[in-house]
This record gives sequence, structure tokens and C-alpha cells, in this order.
Amino acid sequence: ESDTASEISFQFNKHKKTPSIGSHSSDMASVSSVSGSVLSVYSGDFGSVDAQGTVEFALDYDEKNREFQVHVSQCKDLAVVDEKKGRSDPYVKTYLLPDKARMGKRKTSVKKRTVNPIYNEVLRYKIEKMVLLIQKLNLSVWHNDPLGRNSFLGEIEVDLASWDWSNRKLNWYPLKPRSLSAVNGVDHRGVMNLSIKYVPPGSLGPKNPPSGEVHIWVKDVKDLLQLRPSGVDSFVKCYVLPDTSKKSYQKTRIIKRDTNPVFNHTIVYDGFHTEDLKDACVELTVWDHEKLTNHFLGGIRLGLGTGLSYGISVDWMDSTQEEVAFWQEMMSAANEWIEGLLPLRSL
Repeated sequence: ESDTASEISFQFNKHKKTPSIGSHSSDMASVSSVSGSVLSVYSGDFGSVDAQGTVEFALDYDEKNREFQVHVSQCKDLAVVDEKKGRSDPYVKTYLLPDKARMGKRKTSVKKRTVNPIYNEVLRYKIEKMVLLIQKLNLSVWHNDPLGRNSFLGEIEVDLASWDWSNRKLNWYPLKPRSLSAVNGVDHRGVMNLSIKYVPPGSLGPKNPPSGEVHIWVKDVKDLLQLRPSGVDSFVKCYVLPDTSKKSYQKTRIIKRDTNPVFNHTIVYDGFHTEDLKDACVELTVWDHEKLTNHFLGGIRLGLGTGLSYGISVDWMDSTQEEVAFWQEMMSAANEWIEGLLPLRSL
């Protein structure tokens, strides 16, 4: 049986051609800011430059200030990007994995016209030591292009759980090619197990239901990003876009200290006309709950992925092939539960 059954109306007039997109909630703004950070990890022109050379750095943790410090010293024998001019303009960039967006990137200054740049800069992260120990450090070197087409020059990943923290000396490390998964933007954030169905108006008897209904059964999520040693305190938010009002917003209860939470939560949205299904989008997002703020973990968008809603171009109508197929199966099988396992992604 479901933990919670919520029923709310789909508050969007199908004849209305100018949706109130300006009424985004603060949660939606958070999704936007997070997605910008995550996408920037994969920005740039990887080109045909082969990774080569070495980087010298040291790691330290300042217990007093609760600060992780990456001392970037220098690089040697980097690849040449502009062969005609025989130059590279390199800089170093760092992220903490698995959640690149949460702590953000740090980067050094750009050193022009050199394949042997000297930085002597410290990149700092304010983070608790216990949280740091479940992270990996991704350190990469890039050529800076004024037109924004930065070229990847090499990277190294450090598992901080097995790092020797007594080692504070500068050491040299070979730069490696970027992994294929990173080049393709693969960003595993977990998998959601859910079922959906559409109940057309009058399909269960005269005027029953009086309007169409979309039923969403959020069952469980597997392999969430673990942001703390104790796991994550996760919950799921749901909107039917383009409506981002409080009437559209629903959420599950919080499941604490579990990267494989079981929600077993159902939501019913009524007020649907059958033709609304091609213009609406069910957005389900998973969040880690903390006292001061909630952290975005991943989400899915169920719709036709046409980029349009009621004739208007919108960036959220961006469903993947799997999500589109799931939604289309629901549209073609009225009154039947459609089950699926869908990967969470950056929105």
C-alpha cells in the first residue's frame, strides 16, 4: 500500500498561450543553478590534443579552519594546442566528486604561451573532514581559449579515502586522458523505480472521473550519491510543468541515512484533458535534506521532449529517449500502470 496518496488538480488552461513561467519557485531556481554548474564540467572543445606531461601538487587538510587545500605548484611538458604558434595557455581546474555541483569548481590563473607553467597557488574547499573522506579529487589541466573553446590537456583523480594525509610534500603525477564516460557527459546519479498511468475522463463510468487523471507511484530509488558518511536524507519533489505553483508541488516524506530509499508514495493529478499530455511534463527530482538547504541529487522529466509546451519554446521539455518512450507508453495504454526504471540525471 502507498505511504501517501495526494490528489491535486492540474492548474493550466489548455487554451492559455502565455504560461506564467515567471512564477518559478525557489526550488526550481536551485535546479537551474545546479544544472549550470554540472554542465560546465563537460564544457570545452576536447579536440584532438593527446594528454601528456605531469603536474606537481600537494594536498593538506587544515583542521583548525576545516579547510581542504590543494597546492598546485606547476606542470611540465604539456601538449601544444596551437601548433602554428607553438603555444598553450594552460590553467588547472579541480572538482570534488561524486557531486561536482555541490562544492563547485576551483581553478588557477591562466599562464600564457608555455607548456611548463608555474602556478604556486592554493585552491581551497570549506568542508568537514568526514565528508571529504568519501570524495574523490578530480584535477584537470586545460588550455584557455578567448573564444571559450577550451581544450582538455590531461587529468588525475585521487581517492581521498585512501590518501596518506601525513604526506604534505609536493609530488609529480602523470596526466591521463579523460575517460570516455566523462567525454560523453555520463553522470550516474542513481535509478528511480516508478509506475504511472493515465485515466481518461469518463473511462470508469458516466462522468467518472470527471476529468482526466495522471497517477504517479514513486516506489524507490537506487544508488543515490552519498554526500555524507552516514548516507543521505532524501526526498522526492514533483511538479507537473508548466505549472510551478504550490498547487502543483508535491513531495514525499524524507528517508534518512539511506542511499537506496523506499518511498512507496502515490500522487494523483486531475484536471487533465487527453490533449494536455503532449504539452505537459511530469518532473520528479530527488533532494538531500539538510537544515539550511537542500541539495539536488538528480531527476527525470516525463513528457514528449519536443521542446514546446502549448506552442511555446521551453527548456524543460527535454525528456530523454527513455523518458519519452515511458510517457508514450502511458498515453497509449489508458487505465494501465506502466512500470519503469529510469536513470536520474542533471536537469
